[in-house]
Amino acid sequence: MEGTYTSMTVDDLDYTLFGTHVVLRDGAARQLADELDALGLSRPVILSQTRMAASPVYASLRATLSNLESLEITAIPAHSSVSLIETVTHQIKDFAPDCIVAIGGGSVSDSAKALAMLIAEGGALADHATTLTATSTVIVPKRTQPKLPIISLPTTASGAEVTPSLGVSDGHEKLLFWNRALCSTSILIDPCLSADIPLSIMHATAMNGIAHCLEGLYSRSKSRVSDALAMQATESFVSALTDESLDEPAQRRALLLAGHMSGMVLSMARSCLHHAICHVLGARHGIGHGIVNSIMLPHTIRYNETESTVRDDLSPVLALVNRHHPAQPFDSVSAWLAHLAQSLSLPDRLSLYGLTDDDLDAAANLTMKERGLAINPLPVRNASQIKSILRNAL
Repeated sequence: MEGTYTSMTVDDLDYTLFGTHVVLRDGAARQLADELDALGLSRPVILSQTRMAASPVYASLRATLSNLESLEITAIPAHSSVSLIETVTHQIKDFAPDCIVAIGGGSVSDSAKALAMLIAEGGALADHATTLTATSTVIVPKRTQPKLPIISLPTTASGAEVTPSLGVSDGHEKLLFWNRALCSTSILIDPCLSADIPLSIMHATAMNGIAHCLEGLYSRSKSRVSDALAMQATESFVSALTDESLDEPAQRRALLLAGHMSGMVLSMARSCLHHAICHVLGARHGIGHGIVNSIMLPHTIRYNETESTVRDDLSPVLALVNRHHPAQPFDSVSAWLAHLAQSLSLPDRLSLYGLTDDDLDAAANLTMKERGLAINPLPVRNASQIKSILRNAL
Protein backbone atom coordinates (compact mmCIF):
# COMPACT_ATOMS: atom_id res chain seq x y z
CA MET A 1 0.00 0.00 0.00
CA GLU A 2 3.05 2.26 -0.20
CA GLY A 3 3.28 4.81 -2.98
CA THR A 4 1.42 7.73 -4.43
CA TYR A 5 -2.27 7.96 -3.62
CA THR A 6 -4.62 7.78 -6.58
CA SER A 7 -8.37 8.18 -6.66
CA MET A 8 -10.25 4.95 -6.00
CA THR A 9 -12.83 3.56 -8.38
CA VAL A 10 -15.02 0.58 -7.61
CA ASP A 11 -15.57 -1.98 -10.35
CA ASP A 12 -18.63 -4.19 -10.57
CA LEU A 13 -18.42 -7.47 -8.66
CA ASP A 14 -20.00 -10.86 -9.29
CA TYR A 15 -18.50 -13.76 -7.36
CA THR A 16 -19.43 -16.84 -5.37
CA LEU A 17 -17.47 -17.79 -2.26
CA PHE A 18 -18.27 -20.59 0.18
CA GLY A 19 -21.82 -20.87 -1.14
CA THR A 20 -22.69 -17.15 -1.10
CA HIS A 21 -23.30 -15.35 -4.40
CA VAL A 22 -22.33 -11.67 -4.28
CA VAL A 23 -23.13 -9.01 -6.86
CA LEU A 24 -22.21 -5.32 -6.69
CA ARG A 25 -23.41 -3.12 -9.51
CA ASP A 26 -25.87 -0.34 -10.23
CA GLY A 27 -29.24 -2.00 -10.75
CA ALA A 28 -28.27 -5.27 -9.04
CA ALA A 29 -31.56 -5.22 -7.11
CA ARG A 30 -33.45 -5.71 -10.36
CA GLN A 31 -32.06 -9.24 -10.61
CA LEU A 32 -33.73 -10.29 -7.35
CA ALA A 33 -36.45 -12.25 -9.16
CA ASP A 34 -33.84 -14.00 -11.29
CA GLU A 35 -31.78 -14.79 -8.19
CA LEU A 36 -34.77 -16.35 -6.47
CA ASP A 37 -35.56 -18.35 -9.59
CA ALA A 38 -31.98 -19.61 -9.85
CA LEU A 39 -32.25 -20.87 -6.29
CA GLY A 40 -35.64 -22.48 -6.89
CA LEU A 41 -37.35 -20.11 -4.44
CA SER A 42 -40.81 -18.63 -4.92
CA ARG A 43 -42.39 -17.69 -1.52
CA PRO A 44 -40.29 -14.94 0.06
CA VAL A 45 -40.83 -13.07 3.28
CA ILE A 46 -39.63 -9.53 2.56
CA LEU A 47 -38.22 -7.44 5.42
CA SER A 48 -37.57 -3.70 5.34
CA GLN A 49 -37.84 -0.55 7.41
CA THR A 50 -40.59 2.02 7.04
CA ARG A 51 -38.42 4.54 5.15
CA MET A 52 -37.40 1.97 2.56
CA ALA A 53 -40.92 0.55 2.18
CA ALA A 54 -42.23 4.03 1.36
CA SER A 55 -39.61 4.77 -1.30
CA PRO A 56 -40.14 4.65 -5.09
CA VAL A 57 -37.15 2.34 -5.48
CA TYR A 58 -38.80 -0.19 -3.17
CA ALA A 59 -42.05 -0.01 -5.15
CA SER A 60 -40.09 -0.64 -8.33
CA LEU A 61 -38.34 -3.59 -6.74
CA ARG A 62 -41.60 -5.09 -5.47
CA ALA A 63 -43.02 -4.84 -8.98
CA THR A 64 -40.35 -7.26 -10.20
CA LEU A 65 -41.79 -9.86 -7.80
CA SER A 66 -45.43 -9.34 -8.78
CA ASN A 67 -45.78 -12.90 -10.02
CA LEU A 68 -44.66 -14.36 -6.69
CA GLU A 69 -46.73 -14.80 -3.54
CA SER A 70 -44.91 -12.97 -0.76
CA LEU A 71 -45.33 -11.66 2.77
CA GLU A 72 -44.05 -8.19 3.68
CA ILE A 73 -42.84 -7.07 7.12
CA THR A 74 -42.06 -3.38 6.67
CA ALA A 75 -41.60 -1.90 10.13
CA ILE A 76 -38.30 -3.32 11.36
CA PRO A 77 -37.04 -1.01 14.14
CA ALA A 78 -33.48 0.07 14.84
CA HIS A 79 -31.59 -2.71 16.68
CA SER A 80 -34.46 -5.05 15.70
CA SER A 81 -36.81 -6.26 18.47
CA VAL A 82 -37.19 -9.53 20.32
CA SER A 83 -40.93 -8.99 20.76
CA LEU A 84 -41.41 -8.22 17.05
CA ILE A 85 -39.39 -11.25 15.95
CA GLU A 86 -41.32 -13.57 18.26
CA THR A 87 -44.68 -12.09 17.23
CA VAL A 88 -44.20 -12.21 13.45
CA THR A 89 -42.65 -15.69 13.56
CA HIS A 90 -46.13 -17.19 14.01
CA GLN A 91 -47.47 -15.17 11.07
CA ILE A 92 -44.52 -16.19 8.92
CA LYS A 93 -44.87 -19.88 9.78
CA ASP A 94 -48.52 -19.75 8.66
CA PHE A 95 -47.37 -18.25 5.35
CA ALA A 96 -44.88 -21.14 4.90
CA PRO A 97 -42.09 -19.22 3.13
CA ASP A 98 -39.11 -20.79 1.42
CA CYS A 99 -36.73 -17.83 1.93
CA ILE A 100 -36.25 -14.43 3.57
CA VAL A 101 -35.37 -11.29 1.61
CA ALA A 102 -33.73 -8.52 3.68
CA ILE A 103 -33.75 -5.04 2.12
CA GLY A 104 -32.01 -2.46 4.29
CA GLY A 105 -29.24 -1.93 6.81
CA GLY A 106 -27.91 -3.90 9.75
CA SER A 107 -31.15 -4.02 11.72
CA VAL A 108 -32.98 -5.60 8.78
CA SER A 109 -30.20 -8.11 8.16
CA ASP A 110 -30.12 -9.06 11.84
CA SER A 111 -33.90 -9.44 11.87
CA ALA A 112 -33.72 -11.81 8.90
CA LYS A 113 -31.14 -13.94 10.68
CA ALA A 114 -33.14 -13.91 13.92
CA LEU A 115 -36.27 -15.03 12.10
CA ALA A 116 -34.41 -17.79 10.29
CA MET A 117 -33.08 -18.98 13.64
CA LEU A 118 -36.42 -18.89 15.46
CA ILE A 119 -38.47 -20.44 12.64
CA ALA A 120 -36.03 -23.34 12.48
CA GLU A 121 -35.33 -23.88 16.17
CA GLY A 122 -38.54 -22.83 17.93
CA GLY A 123 -38.83 -21.72 21.55
CA ALA A 124 -38.04 -18.19 22.68
CA LEU A 125 -35.36 -16.18 20.90
CA ALA A 126 -33.34 -15.84 24.12
CA ASP A 127 -32.98 -19.63 24.23
CA HIS A 128 -30.53 -19.41 21.33
CA ALA A 129 -28.38 -16.47 22.47
CA THR A 130 -24.66 -16.71 23.15
CA THR A 131 -23.47 -16.03 26.69
CA LEU A 132 -20.24 -15.02 28.42
CA THR A 133 -19.28 -16.92 31.56
CA ALA A 134 -17.41 -15.51 34.55
CA THR A 135 -14.28 -17.21 33.18
CA SER A 136 -14.58 -15.20 29.92
CA THR A 137 -15.69 -18.24 27.95
CA VAL A 138 -18.23 -17.65 25.20
CA ILE A 139 -20.98 -20.28 25.09
CA VAL A 140 -22.61 -20.70 21.66
CA PRO A 141 -25.70 -22.96 21.75
CA LYS A 142 -25.59 -25.79 19.21
CA ARG A 143 -28.46 -25.17 16.79
CA THR A 144 -28.40 -27.41 13.72
CA GLN A 145 -31.91 -27.38 12.25
CA PRO A 146 -31.97 -26.30 8.56
CA LYS A 147 -32.44 -22.54 8.20
CA LEU A 148 -34.34 -20.64 5.52
CA PRO A 149 -31.99 -19.11 2.93
CA ILE A 150 -31.50 -15.35 3.23
CA ILE A 151 -31.15 -13.05 0.22
CA SER A 152 -29.75 -9.68 1.33
CA LEU A 153 -29.93 -6.31 -0.40
CA PRO A 154 -27.87 -4.05 1.89
CA THR A 155 -28.33 -0.28 1.85
CA THR A 156 -25.67 0.83 4.36
CA ALA A 157 -22.02 0.10 5.16
CA SER A 158 -22.78 -2.08 8.19
CA GLY A 159 -21.60 -5.33 6.58
CA ALA A 160 -24.23 -7.26 8.56
CA GLU A 161 -25.34 -9.10 5.44
CA VAL A 162 -22.02 -11.00 5.39
CA THR A 163 -21.86 -12.30 8.93
CA PRO A 164 -23.30 -15.34 10.73
CA SER A 165 -23.74 -13.21 13.85
CA LEU A 166 -26.55 -10.88 14.90
CA GLY A 167 -27.88 -8.75 17.72
CA VAL A 168 -31.51 -8.13 18.70
CA SER A 169 -32.68 -5.73 21.39
CA ASP A 170 -35.11 -6.82 24.09
CA GLY A 171 -35.66 -3.17 25.03
CA HIS A 172 -32.97 -3.16 27.70
CA GLU A 173 -30.13 -5.35 26.43
CA LYS A 174 -28.98 -6.67 23.08
CA LEU A 175 -29.12 -10.43 22.76
CA LEU A 176 -26.29 -11.77 20.60
CA PHE A 177 -26.29 -14.88 18.42
CA TRP A 178 -23.92 -16.80 16.17
CA ASN A 179 -24.73 -19.62 13.78
CA ARG A 180 -22.88 -20.49 10.59
CA ALA A 181 -26.13 -21.39 8.79
CA LEU A 182 -27.30 -17.76 9.02
CA CYS A 183 -24.89 -16.39 6.40
CA SER A 184 -26.70 -14.94 3.37
CA THR A 185 -27.13 -17.24 0.39
CA SER A 186 -27.11 -14.27 -1.98
CA ILE A 187 -26.04 -10.64 -1.53
CA LEU A 188 -27.13 -8.05 -4.10
CA ILE A 189 -25.35 -4.74 -3.43
CA ASP A 190 -27.05 -2.00 -5.45
CA PRO A 191 -25.88 1.58 -4.81
CA CYS A 192 -29.16 2.80 -6.31
CA LEU A 193 -31.03 1.34 -3.32
CA SER A 194 -29.07 3.69 -1.07
CA ALA A 195 -29.71 6.83 -3.09
CA ASP A 196 -32.29 8.26 -0.67
CA ILE A 197 -30.45 7.20 2.52
CA PRO A 198 -29.03 10.41 4.06
CA LEU A 199 -25.27 10.60 3.54
CA SER A 200 -24.90 11.21 7.29
CA ILE A 201 -26.31 7.72 7.92
CA MET A 202 -23.91 6.25 5.37
CA HIS A 203 -21.03 8.01 7.15
CA ALA A 204 -22.13 6.75 10.56
CA THR A 205 -22.39 3.17 9.31
CA ALA A 206 -18.94 3.62 7.78
CA MET A 207 -17.62 4.26 11.30
CA ASN A 208 -19.15 0.93 12.27
CA GLY A 209 -17.38 -0.71 9.36
CA ILE A 210 -14.09 0.91 10.32
CA ALA A 211 -14.61 -0.46 13.83
CA HIS A 212 -14.95 -3.97 12.37
CA CYS A 213 -11.60 -3.53 10.67
CA LEU A 214 -9.72 -2.05 13.63
CA GLU A 215 -11.05 -4.57 16.13
CA GLY A 216 -10.30 -7.30 13.61
CA LEU A 217 -6.67 -6.19 13.40
CA TYR A 218 -6.07 -6.65 17.14
CA SER A 219 -8.67 -9.30 18.02
CA ARG A 220 -7.41 -12.47 19.64
CA SER A 221 -9.23 -14.28 16.82
CA LYS A 222 -7.37 -12.45 14.04
CA SER A 223 -5.59 -14.19 11.19
CA ARG A 224 -3.53 -13.26 8.15
CA VAL A 225 -6.66 -13.51 6.04
CA SER A 226 -8.71 -11.20 8.25
CA ASP A 227 -5.74 -8.79 8.48
CA ALA A 228 -5.52 -8.57 4.69
CA LEU A 229 -9.24 -7.90 4.33
CA ALA A 230 -9.20 -5.39 7.19
CA MET A 231 -6.45 -3.36 5.57
CA GLN A 232 -8.11 -3.42 2.14
CA ALA A 233 -11.45 -2.40 3.64
CA THR A 234 -9.82 0.37 5.69
CA GLU A 235 -8.09 1.67 2.55
CA SER A 236 -11.49 1.77 0.85
CA PHE A 237 -13.12 3.56 3.77
CA VAL A 238 -10.36 6.15 4.03
CA SER A 239 -10.43 6.80 0.29
CA ALA A 240 -14.22 7.07 0.19
CA LEU A 241 -14.35 9.47 3.14
CA THR A 242 -11.40 11.71 2.22
CA ASP A 243 -11.21 11.78 -1.57
CA GLU A 244 -12.86 15.07 -2.52
CA SER A 245 -12.85 14.12 -6.20
CA LEU A 246 -15.53 11.48 -5.62
CA ASP A 247 -19.08 12.58 -6.35
CA GLU A 248 -21.83 11.34 -4.02
CA PRO A 249 -22.85 8.24 -6.02
CA ALA A 250 -19.21 7.15 -6.27
CA GLN A 251 -18.74 7.68 -2.54
CA ARG A 252 -21.82 5.62 -1.72
CA ARG A 253 -20.61 2.83 -4.00
CA ALA A 254 -17.18 2.82 -2.38
CA LEU A 255 -18.66 2.79 1.13
CA LEU A 256 -20.91 -0.17 0.30
CA LEU A 257 -17.93 -2.16 -0.96
CA ALA A 258 -15.84 -1.23 2.08
CA GLY A 259 -18.71 -2.20 4.37
CA HIS A 260 -19.04 -5.53 2.61
CA MET A 261 -15.37 -6.30 3.18
CA SER A 262 -15.56 -5.16 6.79
CA GLY A 263 -18.34 -7.69 7.33
CA MET A 264 -15.95 -10.41 6.18
CA VAL A 265 -13.45 -9.20 8.78
CA LEU A 266 -16.12 -9.36 11.48
CA SER A 267 -17.08 -12.88 10.42
CA MET A 268 -13.48 -14.06 10.78
CA ALA A 269 -12.04 -12.08 13.67
CA ARG A 270 -15.21 -11.22 15.63
CA SER A 271 -15.63 -8.03 17.66
CA CYS A 272 -14.07 -6.88 20.92
CA LEU A 273 -14.62 -4.30 23.66
CA HIS A 274 -15.74 -1.50 21.37
CA HIS A 275 -18.72 -3.35 19.96
CA ALA A 276 -19.54 -4.73 23.40
CA ILE A 277 -20.04 -1.17 24.66
CA CYS A 278 -21.96 -0.15 21.53
CA HIS A 279 -24.37 -3.07 21.87
CA VAL A 280 -25.25 -2.03 25.41
CA LEU A 281 -25.63 1.69 24.69
CA GLY A 282 -27.65 1.11 21.54
CA ALA A 283 -30.12 -1.29 23.14
CA ARG A 284 -30.41 0.54 26.47
CA HIS A 285 -30.56 4.12 25.23
CA GLY A 286 -31.91 3.76 21.69
CA ILE A 287 -28.87 5.26 19.96
CA GLY A 288 -28.41 4.13 16.35
CA HIS A 289 -25.60 1.61 15.93
CA GLY A 290 -23.69 3.78 13.48
CA ILE A 291 -23.98 6.85 15.71
CA VAL A 292 -22.86 5.08 18.87
CA ASN A 293 -19.90 3.69 16.92
CA SER A 294 -18.98 7.21 15.83
CA ILE A 295 -19.08 8.45 19.42
CA MET A 296 -17.31 5.57 21.12
CA LEU A 297 -14.68 4.49 18.60
CA PRO A 298 -11.97 7.08 19.41
CA HIS A 299 -12.31 6.30 23.12
CA THR A 300 -12.30 2.50 22.91
CA ILE A 301 -9.37 2.52 20.50
CA ARG A 302 -7.50 4.93 22.79
CA TYR A 303 -8.04 2.51 25.68
CA ASN A 304 -6.65 -0.43 23.71
CA GLU A 305 -3.78 1.65 22.34
CA THR A 306 -2.24 1.67 25.81
CA GLU A 307 -1.17 -1.90 24.98
CA SER A 308 1.99 -1.94 22.83
CA THR A 309 0.89 -4.96 20.80
CA VAL A 310 -2.28 -3.10 19.81
CA ARG A 311 -0.25 -0.11 18.65
CA ASP A 312 1.84 -2.51 16.58
CA ASP A 313 -1.27 -4.15 15.12
CA LEU A 314 -2.72 -0.76 14.19
CA SER A 315 0.54 0.75 12.88
CA PRO A 316 -0.28 -0.12 9.24
CA VAL A 317 -3.55 1.78 9.60
CA LEU A 318 -1.77 4.80 11.03
CA ALA A 319 0.71 4.73 8.15
CA LEU A 320 -2.15 4.46 5.67
CA VAL A 321 -4.06 7.35 7.24
CA ASN A 322 -1.00 9.59 7.34
CA ARG A 323 -0.33 9.01 3.65
CA HIS A 324 -3.72 10.66 3.12
CA HIS A 325 -2.80 13.51 5.53
CA PRO A 326 0.87 14.23 4.74
CA ALA A 327 0.67 17.88 5.78
CA GLN A 328 -0.67 17.15 9.26
CA PRO A 329 -0.04 13.51 10.26
CA PHE A 330 -1.65 11.92 13.30
CA ASP A 331 0.24 10.37 16.21
CA SER A 332 -2.37 7.66 16.86
CA VAL A 333 -5.31 5.95 15.21
CA SER A 334 -7.61 7.22 17.96
CA ALA A 335 -6.62 10.81 17.18
CA TRP A 336 -7.44 10.24 13.52
CA LEU A 337 -10.82 8.75 14.41
CA ALA A 338 -11.77 11.78 16.50
CA HIS A 339 -10.74 14.03 13.60
CA LEU A 340 -12.67 11.91 11.09
CA ALA A 341 -15.91 12.02 13.08
CA GLN A 342 -15.57 15.78 13.44
CA SER A 343 -14.84 16.27 9.73
CA LEU A 344 -17.97 14.28 8.87
CA SER A 345 -20.05 16.32 11.36
CA LEU A 346 -20.99 13.18 13.27
CA PRO A 347 -22.08 13.34 16.95
CA ASP A 348 -19.18 12.99 19.36
CA ARG A 349 -20.73 12.96 22.86
CA LEU A 350 -23.09 10.57 24.63
CA SER A 351 -24.66 13.50 26.46
CA LEU A 352 -26.22 14.57 23.14
CA TYR A 353 -28.49 11.53 23.54
CA GLY A 354 -29.49 12.23 27.12
CA LEU A 355 -26.90 10.16 28.97
CA THR A 356 -25.57 11.46 32.26
CA ASP A 357 -23.05 10.20 34.77
CA ASP A 358 -25.91 8.41 36.52
CA ASP A 359 -26.29 6.09 33.52
CA LEU A 360 -22.69 4.90 33.42
CA ASP A 361 -22.67 2.29 36.19
CA ALA A 362 -25.52 0.31 34.64
CA ALA A 363 -24.01 0.49 31.16
CA ALA A 364 -20.59 -0.59 32.42
CA ASN A 365 -22.03 -3.50 34.41
CA LEU A 366 -24.03 -4.72 31.42
CA THR A 367 -20.98 -4.50 29.18
CA MET A 368 -19.17 -6.92 31.50
CA LYS A 369 -21.61 -9.59 30.28
CA GLU A 370 -20.83 -9.01 26.59
CA ARG A 371 -19.00 -11.72 24.64
CA GLY A 372 -16.64 -9.28 22.92
CA LEU A 373 -14.64 -8.91 26.13
CA ALA A 374 -13.38 -12.48 25.75
CA ILE A 375 -11.18 -11.64 22.76
CA ASN A 376 -10.21 -8.04 23.53
CA PRO A 377 -6.40 -7.81 23.59
CA LEU A 378 -6.35 -5.71 26.75
CA PRO A 379 -8.14 -7.57 29.57
CA VAL A 380 -11.17 -5.86 31.08
CA ARG A 381 -11.23 -7.04 34.68
CA ASN A 382 -13.92 -4.84 36.19
CA ALA A 383 -16.71 -2.45 35.30
CA SER A 384 -14.77 0.58 36.52
CA GLN A 385 -12.49 0.31 33.48
CA ILE A 386 -15.49 0.50 31.18
CA LYS A 387 -17.04 3.32 33.19
CA SER A 388 -13.87 5.35 32.69
CA ILE A 389 -14.12 4.91 28.91
CA LEU A 390 -17.79 5.90 28.98
CA ARG A 391 -17.09 8.99 31.08
CA ASN A 392 -14.51 10.14 28.54
CA ALA A 393 -17.21 9.92 25.87
CA LEU A 394 -19.89 11.66 27.92
